[in-house]
Amino acid sequence: MSGLKVLVVDDDMINRKLMAAMLKKNPTIEEIVEASDGQEAITLLKDLNDIDLVLLDIIMPVMDGIAVLQIMNSNPKLQNIPVIVLTTDETKKSEALNSGANDFIAKPVRENDIMEKIQRLSTL
Repeated sequence: MSGLKVLVVDDDMINRKLMAAMLKKNPTIEEIVEASDGQEAITLLKDLNDIDLVLLDIIMPVMDGIAVLQIMNSNPKLQNIPVIVLTTDETKKSEALNSGANDFIAKPVRENDIMEKIQRLSTL
């Protein structure tokens, strides 16, 4: 699958920029959209209708990643969008996966890890 539109959700601007730089190297990714918290992410997901994949930080102000996952799961339009959770907190892994995340990456994110997971999820 090519022409993916990826939403990167992280409250840390540096993390978003690093992730965007990594994603730009992937030829299957056509567009990168950024959100600085969960509330903004949900708004973008509802407004845009064409997000193919979400890279979601868990620990954020306003609305954390677990709340985003729960909202996405309860919304028929959003529940089929694959989500890869990114966090420094390994203890959140099972909660994130139980809340509907498709995969989990511990920060700092290694480029080959994220590319492998994106490849696998985009071929589902």
